[in-house]
Amino acid sequence: MKILVLNGSPRPQGDTAKMVAVFRETAESAGHDVAVINVCRKNIKGCLACEYCHGKGHGVCVQKDDMQEIYAELKDTQMLVLASPIYYHGISGQLKCTVDRFYSALYPKAPETLKKVAMFLSSGDPDMYDGAKFSYDGDFLGYLGLEDMGIITNHDKDCLAAVRQMATSL
Repeated sequence: MKILVLNGSPRPQGDTAKMVAVFRETAESAGHDVAVINVCRKNIKGCLACEYCHGKGHGVCVQKDDMQEIYAELKDTQMLVLASPIYYHGISGQLKCTVDRFYSALYPKAPETLKKVAMFLSSGDPDMYDGAKFSYDGDFLGYLGLEDMGIITNHDKDCLAAVRQMATSL
């Protein structure tokens, strides 16, 4: 299976990065193809809401920045993993900006190959996940109808073991 992990954490040694690394290592050991893109290291601008992509662009965004790399990966990705620390009750701004730019690639529907989604979240407070979970439920499960592979947080008991279990059960 081809898996795209979008890491929205700017901290290369943080809890989010640890979950991503464990997932990648385990999934690759199980024979999956895993691409990890650290969106905080990319030049990805916010959506302009210009509607070019749904008019003259025929599904292609007018902006030419590092989002092109993600668009290319999305075309044949079978599973998407969103990984982020919690900032103000939601995913990081860098990942949110990336997700907003999905508008041209995933609207009105996801590519036929994209079937599954998962989320890794980290926070200093175990009660701060509701905003990110709301977006995940509404946008990825509800609107796009992707199969829920689960949400794992750094506050879950044995979270890295849970990440390994997810990666081996794909």
